[in-house]
Amino acid sequence: VQLIESGGGLAQAGGSLRLSCAASERTFGGYIVAWFRQASGKEREFVSAINWSFGDTYYADSVKGRFTISADNADDTMYLQMNSLKPEDTAVYYCAAHAGFKARQNPDDYHYWGQGTRVTVSS
Repeated sequence: VQLIESGGGLAQAGGSLRLSCAASERTFGGYIVAWFRQASGKEREFVSAINWSFGDTYYADSVKGRFTISADNADDTMYLQMNSLKPEDTAVYYCAAHAGFKARQNPDDYHYWGQGTRVTVSS
């Protein structure tokens, strides 16, 4: 599965951005599709995930209530709507996927990764 991300950029604190992750060559059916992020000098951390087949969603506590993950089955694209952005959301955001129906938060469990898209939130 090749993952293609887009939508990163610069936002002010309190603003919004939407990230997209598209699958090439196949559908996301039967996969957990997730977002991770990695800030400079820090480890990669789980942000959110969605069970593509059943629609179950998962969020890290740090983004719950501000970020919304969604799936568009028509074009096999996953979105992360990020609202009320904070400077601490600044990071490179990665789309990732693993086969199965139970979301995992350990990046080592994900077999497919996008190239990353940078999000910068200014105060």
